Amino acid sequence: MMEITKYKSETRPDWCPGCGDFGVLNALVQAVANLDIDPKDLFVVSGIGCSSNLPGFIHAYGFHSLHGRAMPIATGARLANPDLNVVVTGGDGDGYGIGLGHFVHAMRRNLDITYIVMDNQTYGLTTGQASPTSQKGFVTKSSPMGTVEEPINPIAIALAAGASYVSRGFSGDPKHLTELIQNGIKHKGFSLVDVFSPCVTWNKVDTYDYFRQKCYKFNGPDYNTSSMDLAIAKSREWDPKIPIGVFYEIQKPTYEEQDPALKFGNPVKAQLGVVDPKALFQEFV
Repeated sequence: MMEITKYKSETRPDWCPGCGDFGVLNALVQAVANLDIDPKDLFVVSGIGCSSNLPGFIHAYGFHSLHGRAMPIATGARLANPDLNVVVTGGDGDGYGIGLGHFVHAMRRNLDITYIVMDNQTYGLTTGQASPTSQKGFVTKSSPMGTVEEPINPIAIALAAGASYVSRGFSGDPKHLTELIQNGIKHKGFSLVDVFSPCVTWNKVDTYDYFRQKCYKFNGPDYNTSSMDLAIAKSREWDPKIPIGVFYEIQKPTYEEQDPALKFGNPVKAQLGVVDPKALFQEFV
């Protein structure tokens, strides 16, 4: 197992004391250490938001991209260098709001990428507006009389879009979360790890105590993770209890395995030679 200190960044996290994202960072570090992934073989990319600062807090290759655009960057990196372990980190506003279209198409393609979404049901960076996963009636500065919108269901969306590993964890349960992230990275295909990561500053409803009381682990001998019907039914549970664990996991061909351009090997390791421009032109005629 790789030493935890190998992933220690010179930049210390600047999240609010008690933020759930500390637990996600620690779980990710523990997961990649358990998998013995060298920092040079790990690429962490994010969008915009409190949680999207995470690539700066881990010693690995990192890219802090534009709002909602983490997935295209991750896709490009993965296709350019399939030897990299690509992990995307972000929040519910970044990934399930402006970035939702990219999220769906990455799952449809079944790219071998792990997406960790720190879901705090609010826009923390911009000081507490309602987000795509805020519960109906949630009072914020953008919805002072309570939001009238229904929250989206990221687990159900992931199942419908074609993700081959769909899970949900809680940052207040680090051992379980580490296991989910570790299995997601090991999984060959698109992995979603949706994480309840409480915002202690702007969300006084969805707190640590709230999730400790509501969340329950459902994986056991009676649950078949390859059943789409079971996964869909489980994804719809919310009251009185919220399930956390692996909803769905199957093996199917990844985008990288089917892309004709990658059948010649890793592009960044290809040996470039002299190209006959006329012959190249003929290939497109």
